[in-house]
Amino acid sequence: MVATREAVGISPHVTVQTRRRPRRLSGWHFVLAPLAIIFVIPFVQMLLAALSPAAELVQFPPPFVPSTLTLENFGKLFATTNVLQWLLNSVIVSASAIAAHIVLCSLAGYGFARLKFRGRNMGFLLIIATIMLPTQLLMIPTYILFSKIGLINTIGAAIVPWLASAFGIFLMRQFFIGLPVELEEAGMLDGCSRWGIFFRIVLPLAKPALATLAIFTLLSSWNDLIWPLIAINDPSAFTIQLGIANFQGARQTEWGLLMAGNVVAVFPLVLFFLFAQKQFIQTMTFSGLKG
Repeated sequence: MVATREAVGISPHVTVQTRRRPRRLSGWHFVLAPLAIIFVIPFVQMLLAALSPAAELVQFPPPFVPSTLTLENFGKLFATTNVLQWLLNSVIVSASAIAAHIVLCSLAGYGFARLKFRGRNMGFLLIIATIMLPTQLLMIPTYILFSKIGLINTIGAAIVPWLASAFGIFLMRQFFIGLPVELEEAGMLDGCSRWGIFFRIVLPLAKPALATLAIFTLLSSWNDLIWPLIAINDPSAFTIQLGIANFQGARQTEWGLLMAGNVVAVFPLVLFFLFAQKQFIQTMTFSGLKG
C-alpha cells in the first residue's frame, strides 16, 4: 500500500523539501583530476607567455612563470594589427556555418531518412564517400571555381565551404531514422503537411542532434586555417587563425604577439563553453550514445 500525506501526518499544504545528498568522491575523480590538470597546463602556459616581457620569451629555456606580468603584448597586438576585424570575420564565418548547417543538413538528413525517391540510397552513399576524399585533393579545383565566381580574397571564400557537410547530413539522417514514424503519422492524420510535420514535430525533437551539429561546426569552422590561407590574401578578410599564422615566419617569430593572439582566439570559445557547458555535456553524451 502507498501511504498518503494525510496518513503519515503531513498536511497537504506543506511542501516537503528533500535534501540533496552530497556527491561522494570515487576512484574516477583521482584519475580524471590529474588528467584535467595536464590538459589545462598548456592553456596556463599560453596565458603566462602572453603576459611575459618580450625579453623572457626568447630565453632558453623560457621561464614558465614570468618575473613580471605585463600587458605589453596585448597592447602591441591591438595597436599594430586588425585583430578585432579578424575576430569579427571569424564570428561571421562560424555563425554563418552554424546557421547553414542547421538548415541545410537537417533538411537533407530528413529527406534521406523519410522521403522515398529513386536513387536515395546511392545518393546518400556518394555524399558519405566524399568524407574519404583528402581535403588537399579538392583545393585546386575549389580555388579555380571560387576565382571564376569572384570569391577569392573575400570573406565569402571562408564561408561557402562551410554551408553544409557530409558529416552533418549523416548525423541528422541517423537521428531522424531513430525517431518513431508514428509521431509523423499522427501529424498527418491531424491534417499537418510534410513541412508542418518537419518544423512542428521533428525539429523540436531534434534539439540534441542540432546542438551536436552546431558545436562540431563551430569548432571546425573557427579553427579552419588551411583553406583561408590559400584563398584569402587581403588582411581585411583574414580570420583570427589566419591572422595569427602571419606572426610566425620562416626566419623570425613574434612570440609575444603569437601568444597574445592565441589567447584572444581561444577566449570566445571558453566563454561559449562556460555559458553552454550543460548543453555541451548533454551533446557529448548524445554523440557518444548515437555513435
